[in-house]
Amino acid sequence: MANKKYPMTAKGKQKLEAELENLKLKKRPEIIERIKIARGFGDLSENSEYTSAKDEQSVVESRISEIQTMLQYADVVDVTEVDSNEVSVGKKVTFQEADEEPETYQIVGAAESDPTSGKISNDSPIAQSLLGKKVGETVSITTPGGSFDVKIINVTNE
Repeated sequence: MANKKYPMTAKGKQKLEAELENLKLKKRPEIIERIKIARGFGDLSENSEYTSAKDEQSVVESRISEIQTMLQYADVVDVTEVDSNEVSVGKKVTFQEADEEPETYQIVGAAESDPTSGKISNDSPIAQSLLGKKVGETVSITTPGGSFDVKIINVTNE
């Protein structure tokens, strides 16, 4: 799994780098200080402040490791290298199901995914069905909720 590529946009990579910097330079030192203070309270076996700080430290260190791996194996997508009418990671795609309103999503790497902001993971069933397709094509999308056909209306660089 260490050689897995993590597709992402340049913005997504910058966001991860900023999160990593914050975790290393701000969050980690804060937790270390909390652990030092909690140690001063005595018996560590019944010290909830110490236990809480150690748990938080574990979560932060795990996230740091995860981000470092993603950045090490980042595959920053350059949308200008892909046909302007082709759906790819980093592009916004507008599609329409028969008699429904058009929907627009930006396809991003899993680390950037935020469906409430219109950003769906390249690993999602919708994105997997759309990737590599072009404007005007009708695509069958299968999700856990069922299958449906959509027509790709527009693809733009984000």
